Amino acid sequence: MKRLYAAILFLSIAGINANAQHTVDKVKFFQDTSMVNAALTFNVKKVMAQKDKLGYKFPATFSCKLDSLSIKDQILIEVRGHFRRGYCYLPPLKLIYKKNPDAAFYKLKMLKLVSACMPTKSDDQNLLKEYMIYKIYNMITDKSFRVRLLNMDYKDSSGTKKTITEHAFLVEDISQLAKRNGCDDWTDRKFATERTDRRQMAIVAIFEYMIGNTDWSVPVAHNIKLIHSKTDSLALPIVIPYDFDFSGLVNTGYGAPDEQLGITSVRERLYRGFPRTMDELNDVLSVYNQQKANIYAAINNFNLFTASSKKEMISYLDEFYKTINNPSSVKSVFITNARRN
Repeated sequence: MKRLYAAILFLSIAGINANAQHTVDKVKFFQDTSMVNAALTFNVKKVMAQKDKLGYKFPATFSCKLDSLSIKDQILIEVRGHFRRGYCYLPPLKLIYKKNPDAAFYKLKMLKLVSACMPTKSDDQNLLKEYMIYKIYNMITDKSFRVRLLNMDYKDSSGTKKTITEHAFLVEDISQLAKRNGCDDWTDRKFATERTDRRQMAIVAIFEYMIGNTDWSVPVAHNIKLIHSKTDSLALPIVIPYDFDFSGLVNTGYGAPDEQLGITSVRERLYRGFPRTMDELNDVLSVYNQQKANIYAAINNFNLFTASSKKEMISYLDEFYKTINNPSSVKSVFITNARRN
């Protein structure tokens, strides 16, 4: 009997150790640029029937293969978002690992899952464009969300719905972004735009102009997160942008600017930042010029883009680079016609 008990205890400890060894590294996972083959299994009918109930959680299984490791995590999913939650065929989701210490993804806590709005080729291209925008912003600043591309199977646990396979991507948790930048997450606080870190705010506002996105606001924390230095209590909070599907660079069929802005299309750029001096602008714009070749290469070498998607994106970015390399245009856009309130 004692031998049997010892054998069971040994196997239990071995199982615990195996789990520990199979824990996904939260840093390396987002550093890896390869696409992950994954599956998300849940009761599709229940989620769709209750997608308007924010905060409601559903059981699910997230499966994938990383290198030689096969993962099958029991997790919770939660519906998130606003427009896409009501408009798209599948609402945006959060994948919650932190409730299960045995999950291989436990250390990644909670990840946003971004999926295509509709199961069409054009929507798949739009999803990939938004993914690329995150990757482009990573080139501009480390104070940005990292993402990981998936080839995802959406499986119905009840067996009544057909499996859908499409691209998706995971967005790292804000707490992880803050930690790797020596900061704390300040997402429960709100600030006026010009009460945030001045240079970083210029980087954000110019980036949003670059991609043709006006769907953001610092004071109401719309598509914006804040982080703050752990070591400098006097430092101003740092703005982190996310959600770029309403941008001109993605150019979805549903994207439309706010009527109050005076533009009629998301393809029409409008600078929503406050003015900066020419010296400040030259400093920030030099970062964009330094990364131009890398940005264009990332788009042109991304084999999941169609030729037309590549051409459209490059053409749109050409207009931006023409603007920022013309001193009179820089003054007009980012100083003279910048917002004052």
